[in-house]
Amino acid sequence: MTSLLFDKGPSEIPSPAEVAETLSGQPRLRVPERQQIEMQWRSLDELLETDHQARLVWIAVCGLNLGRWLTQVKAVERNVGRNSTDPRLLVALWIYATLQGVGSAREIARLCEKHVAYRWLCGGVTVNHHLLSDFRSGEGGWSELLTQIIAPLLAEGLVTMDRVAQDGMRVRANAGKSSFRRRATLESCLEEARQQVEILQRLADESPDELTKRQRAARERAANERAERIAEALRNCEELQQQRDATARKSGRKATEARASTTDPEARVMQFSDGGFRPGYNVQFSTATDTGIIVGVDVTNAGTDQDQLPPMLEQLKERYGRVPEESLVDGGFASLETIDAASEMGNTVYAPLKEEHKQLAAGKDPYAKKAGDSAAVASWRARMGTAMAKQIYKLRCQTAEWVNAQARNRGLYQMPLRGTVKCRLVGLLYAISHNLLIGMQLRAEATVGGG
Repeated sequence: MTSLLFDKGPSEIPSPAEVAETLSGQPRLRVPERQQIEMQWRSLDELLETDHQARLVWIAVCGLNLGRWLTQVKAVERNVGRNSTDPRLLVALWIYATLQGVGSAREIARLCEKHVAYRWLCGGVTVNHHLLSDFRSGEGGWSELLTQIIAPLLAEGLVTMDRVAQDGMRVRANAGKSSFRRRATLESCLEEARQQVEILQRLADESPDELTKRQRAARERAANERAERIAEALRNCEELQQQRDATARKSGRKATEARASTTDPEARVMQFSDGGFRPGYNVQFSTATDTGIIVGVDVTNAGTDQDQLPPMLEQLKERYGRVPEESLVDGGFASLETIDAASEMGNTVYAPLKEEHKQLAAGKDPYAKKAGDSAAVASWRARMGTAMAKQIYKLRCQTAEWVNAQARNRGLYQMPLRGTVKCRLVGLLYAISHNLLIGMQLRAEATVGGG
């Protein structure tokens, strides 16, 4: 078929041969030749700019203690076994890829063959997506790495952590809305999954030569994993139903029937910033307001931020041995129980009062103590009425929202992994990548200022 779908008619741009007819001779042109073999005597190090971000990431990673990963290496001197991949390389690949907005292990493996920055990091070491994925989601030291980056900054006085801003960000789960099933459907799916496992085992005994041993093992593993996911979904569905029944008894409303996902049992349908409801996780970042360093990370399947401040304060105390003096949070965090719990840990909460403007318009004093208020809650109400508190609270938006925007710019829209534990590793990876850049910047500014 030689005719074009859309005939554009004769070309208005003359060809070189047509132009030559109007000239005295044939024009001499430099025509691209892409089949010519070339030899380039250049190393990988010469191909990458001296100030490239990949070099900065490698320098920063080489200064970290990766003993948690090194202790898991079984290939040691005077013992048999294939050499293991340097954990510094894998950490650097994941951090650099995160900064570039790449969260897929398959995409990183492809870039390690095509992109000069990833090739420079690898330095001839081959990696595949299985190795990268297992390293990210394995029992490594991502949480310890976050502490290891921030602790020296605290010791050097570059980060104070006296005042932190915390905010939650909804991230789409790696599960579809159609994967959510009610209890009766889950029980039926579980029975079918168990029958499938039994059928595969029986076929393996009756026809051992029909499939290879590897194929049989893969099919049985997939069937068992599906049965385990459905069983976990059933347990989560029952737990969620109990929570809804308890809430319904308090409110006097009828409880809706709970559903759970057969793909990611721990995911929950929650409301996102655009008003839509999707399966997701709640990523919590706690950020120092003086530097923008992320000091704490958590990922939950709670649809609200109401009870997320006390667990974060406990995490910060466990990581750094102390609790920040002040916390800036939005109205979703500011329950009376949360304020009391934070006060008991020595933390002062700055959060907006509920319906403050409506109370002022009605002639009421929203900053006065109300019946049933504890001392901490009464102090919070009075504090938020001062000009100083309002000025301090302005730091929350420029800190917490900025960190969330940075994570979005680096591709944190959907979780590449499933389950709360693995999704928390993804949140840690984003925080570590963010902190490495900010930490290098703080040290550079301190060196210039000190010099």
